[in-house]
Amino acid sequence: MTANEPDVSLVPPGGERPEPIVRLEGLRKSFGNVHALRGVDMELPPGPVGLLGPNGAGKTTLIGLLLGLLEPTEGTATVAGLQPTHRAARLEIRKRVGYMPESDCLLPGMTAVEIVSALAKLTGLSRQDAITRAHEVLDYVELDEARYRALDGYSTGMKQRLKLAQALVHDPEFLLLDEPTNGLDPAGRRHMLSLVEDLGRNQKKNILLCSHLLPDVERTCDNVVVLVKGQAILQGSIAELTAAESRRLRVEVEDGATQLQTALQAASYDVSIDKTGALMITLPQSVEDADHLCGLAAAERVNISSIDPVRSTLEEVFLKAVDESEQKTEATSA
Repeated sequence: MTANEPDVSLVPPGGERPEPIVRLEGLRKSFGNVHALRGVDMELPPGPVGLLGPNGAGKTTLIGLLLGLLEPTEGTATVAGLQPTHRAARLEIRKRVGYMPESDCLLPGMTAVEIVSALAKLTGLSRQDAITRAHEVLDYVELDEARYRALDGYSTGMKQRLKLAQALVHDPEFLLLDEPTNGLDPAGRRHMLSLVEDLGRNQKKNILLCSHLLPDVERTCDNVVVLVKGQAILQGSIAELTAAESRRLRVEVEDGATQLQTALQAASYDVSIDKTGALMITLPQSVEDADHLCGLAAAERVNISSIDPVRSTLEEVFLKAVDESEQKTEATSA
């Protein structure tokens, strides 16, 4: 939903509304005169959810609140039914939540097995279980051959996969992944995204993927939340948010694409021809449906082979929501 529209539930494709893994109610966080979060209301369903927003949007602050590292100025947050503001709940959250930070949190001089098993013990696993699980998750992220090497010699991609491994070691029910593809080359990015996709889609992990890269979220997540200036300006199912718009059409013709383009532009249509030769058309506001387009094609003696609605990309949805939010802010302050 956008800031001025009714609530749109975040739901798994084709499913009923489940119990949310995260619930925020009027959540505010201020640092002096800086308002990082401004009354966020949100419910995240099970499954993979993307958290998008430009720098300074409040994403890092929100993660800190969910982990119990920060106290809210106002409002409440619950994670897996627990409130991070309660000390006993924070200890339980440590067992239930796996966190992959954006920053480099790895200690030099240690091996992968040492650091992952040490962090596993902090979640309550016994020494033997921690070591066993460390080997299992290092195999999963394909660091099995480097598990006994000091971290000093790891590449950026290896370090990112190691951070993912430590987040998974205690088999948490909820994963917080902060910019998991940060600093990766194309091959490393594809590898990381394949792991995140497997965790969310195949292993049915509950994931909050914090990223500024829209294609990463579109590939790995079912739902999305967009934060801008401390407010959730958009949230919903990616499939619904990017659903085909009846006013944007892809039209294939047997012959005469350029001729039809000229006629449509004269009638105030927004028209371009893609590299396949198809016409990409946006209907003008004065036209209700494609019947008028078909009439113009008939008048030009151009035979239409197919007309298909065009889906929006997540980037287009994101930019539109940000633009509308900025316009609303300007109108309010004027």
